[in-house]
Amino acid sequence: MKNRLALKRSTRQRFILTLCFTLVLTSFSPLGLLAQDNGSKSNGNGNGNGHGGAKPNYELASKWTSQKVGKLVFDTSVTPRWLETGDRFWYSYQTSQGRSFYLVDPVRKSKTLLFDNGKMAAQLTSLTRIPYDAQHIPITTVRFVKKDTALQFDLNVPRDAEIPGYKPPAQTDEQGQGRGQGQRGQGQRGQGQRGQGTGQAPPPPATKTVYFEYDLATAKLSLLADYKPPARRPTWASISPDEKTIIFARGHNLFMMDAENFEKAKKNQNDTTIVETQLTTDGEEYYSFGAGRGGGGGQQQQQDDQQQDQQQQQQQQTQTEGKDQKPPRSAPTNIIWSRDSRKFSLVRRDQRKVGDLWVIDSLAQPRPRLETYRYAMPGEENITQSEMIVFDRDSKARVPIKAERFKDQTIQIPTGRISTRGLDPERPAPPPQWLSETSDKLYFTRLSRDMHKYDVCVANPETGEVKTLFEERLNVYIESKPLRLINNGQELLFWSERDGWGHYYLYDTNTGALKNQVDSGEFVANNIEGIDEKTRTMYFTANGRENGEDPYFSHFYRVNLDGSGLKLLNTGDAMHAVNASESNKYFVDNSSKIDCPPKSTLYDAAGNVVLELETPDLAALMEAGFKYPEPFKVKADDGITDLYGVMYKPFDFDPKKKYPIIAYVYPGPQTESVTKTFSPRNTSVGLAQFGFIMIEVGNRGGNPQRSKWYHSYGYGNLRDYGLADKKAAIEQLAKRHAFIDIDRVGIWGHSGGGFMSAAALLVYPDFFKVAFSESGNHENNIYNNTWSEKHHGVKEVTDKDGKVTFEYNIEKNSEIAKNLKGNLMLVTGDIDNNVHPANTYRLADALIKANKRFDMLVLPGKRHGFADASDYVFWIRADYFCRHLLGEAATSIDMTELNREKEQSGDKGRRPPTPPGRQQ
Repeated sequence: MKNRLALKRSTRQRFILTLCFTLVLTSFSPLGLLAQDNGSKSNGNGNGNGHGGAKPNYELASKWTSQKVGKLVFDTSVTPRWLETGDRFWYSYQTSQGRSFYLVDPVRKSKTLLFDNGKMAAQLTSLTRIPYDAQHIPITTVRFVKKDTALQFDLNVPRDAEIPGYKPPAQTDEQGQGRGQGQRGQGQRGQGQRGQGTGQAPPPPATKTVYFEYDLATAKLSLLADYKPPARRPTWASISPDEKTIIFARGHNLFMMDAENFEKAKKNQNDTTIVETQLTTDGEEYYSFGAGRGGGGGQQQQQDDQQQDQQQQQQQQTQTEGKDQKPPRSAPTNIIWSRDSRKFSLVRRDQRKVGDLWVIDSLAQPRPRLETYRYAMPGEENITQSEMIVFDRDSKARVPIKAERFKDQTIQIPTGRISTRGLDPERPAPPPQWLSETSDKLYFTRLSRDMHKYDVCVANPETGEVKTLFEERLNVYIESKPLRLINNGQELLFWSERDGWGHYYLYDTNTGALKNQVDSGEFVANNIEGIDEKTRTMYFTANGRENGEDPYFSHFYRVNLDGSGLKLLNTGDAMHAVNASESNKYFVDNSSKIDCPPKSTLYDAAGNVVLELETPDLAALMEAGFKYPEPFKVKADDGITDLYGVMYKPFDFDPKKKYPIIAYVYPGPQTESVTKTFSPRNTSVGLAQFGFIMIEVGNRGGNPQRSKWYHSYGYGNLRDYGLADKKAAIEQLAKRHAFIDIDRVGIWGHSGGGFMSAAALLVYPDFFKVAFSESGNHENNIYNNTWSEKHHGVKEVTDKDGKVTFEYNIEKNSEIAKNLKGNLMLVTGDIDNNVHPANTYRLADALIKANKRFDMLVLPGKRHGFADASDYVFWIRADYFCRHLLGEAATSIDMTELNREKEQSGDKGRRPPTPPGRQQ
């Protein structure tokens, strides 16, 4: 220790010490040990405990966990898989009777079973000697082969099972990579699940995979004894559309190889006969041609991938140490190919001047590890810079595109729609490709830093010269959707909010002139689902057009490209999700709303019902006591704007009682997080059962699927803009319903909702009494620059010499910490590299300086989403609201509600053996 203290501390080391001291000084009390009454006696009806005498109903709540509900209701929608030939499709649907597979022929208006489950179970049992029955066939997906006359599937069976005729696959070098080298991180991106390399070989798998083929005509099942699944495509390879050229990164530079050498690399990546061609020599860290370290891709993707990327490179470098081998291959920056494979383009990101940010992974083995990543913050001078480059495959020429126009601009290369029809289902999808059908035009867009200026451009890939087709300008942030080229590239469909609503416009690509607006009205057009160029018809989804409906309900429409003939194709007052065939002749519609069963229907392009497909059986759910949530509409704080919400009551609701009310919030502006579809596993359902009225309700500024005025309402006031509407909504509900206790108001949310819930307690301290704030961006001046500058605004300033700078200022929760009166819980993961823990620590520091009592929970080894700690946090959240709104909460050390759901295994926590035939 003395030797360590004697070492000269770097800037990073000083940061670690500061962070550690902050954690030590911060109040930490997950069970509310530091929480005070804070005047709660005035919150109730004067009965007993000051909260109306109601007690939290842990028993009822424990019956409505997500895991338990998942055993009462299964599939609620249909996902069609369209076949290679015709407009037929298959889908699977699970009920309490098991999973069944169906084949639908729209022309014949027929729906038939792909196979009889009982007969399939019998054949599987005969072939594998493992017992199956009709309700427990572990088939989850199938793939059609032989021109849709047969289907194949695979099963995982116990490793030591003797399968007649089964031949174990030969071990290839590619499959054996990593044995004895430690395992790369296994968890979901950004969720804190680590796989620390130990240098030891992993244990053998508990199962093996066997493959089967089923002939549709004869209903005969066969074991594919010699079947060899296609080798998994290496993650480092970007393969051209004609599959003749492979681009990859080595170190920070780009390299190329042909298909023959790629086959060698797949078999043995260290084969010394592999021929590679180096394309660049100027790549460096944070200005790389490789993905993940200042190369291509979005900033957040780079941050999320960085830990795994860095760990993998370290392992591979250790592997090659002392062997005089080249650095390992890695994925290139996001490559987008021309459709003829002659050229490829990329946007190279320069993060060399962007400041570092850090988190400490305290659970890393064998030592805690400092994670460092580049992270630009709002208003900073140095943010990520973008440049666009085109490479010629044959000449190896490198052409920089002259795209510069706005300081600190963002460049995007739109991609064209690629048909996957007729492709081998086992082969990877084609790579991203240029919008243009030819390689002589490269379309791209550029957006100014303040997001007020947006250009659609086309570049000459041979010279790098750029032509601006047309410009979009607004005094708030500009939103965009994918561009679509039609009519052999002569026309372009562009989405814009220039008239205050999102609509599509048709442009001439030769002149950049506007031809006409395609759709119009006081509604928002969303995604283009298909275009019939012969009839010049566009099929698209839209919100808010149908009178009398919730404006967030989406429907499917068709319209002629000249703006005529707009028609609704799927009627019904509900949220509609569609999946259209490639021919645009048919589409599957999944309709759902919060207070009735969902339904899946097949329609034709004229809007006629072809087949009713599925409606889930909710008998078991209803028998268990489920009751639908109740949608409602209230006015915003201005008394004019309609807000839409959902109310959840306890299933033992008594209208004669008084209930606390809790708002689950997310302020937007991406979404209001107000549930619109049938969602029995919703967190609000579970939390209501403790004895609360739970609500979700929108707010002005919260959602892009209404007018631009509504969406941008919070521009320039990102802390407080939604709070008055939440308060007004609760007040109106309390006037309508005598069972709502307006003196016991709680609020909770995650991320932006964590930010909003804490702000509510500070801005309206005499109204909101309890807040549970998770992973909140309480200090948006240290959140990522893209989101904060977009939704709050950044001011572009040009001085007399023409130099452009940017000014940013935003209200922070810490500035009003002195206002706290109610009970506040702050929660953060300690390695959150999205909303950095410093957001929470700074608010905690301000509360300490203001001499406020509050509670805080730091989750070790968790990132923004809490991952496997989510259930734990749910019960901590429930405890907190029960204690402070109902007057008491569970006091046992064990969370019995969680423990009773888990199988108790041996001393080392191993899972019990997998029963024969059950998939893990």
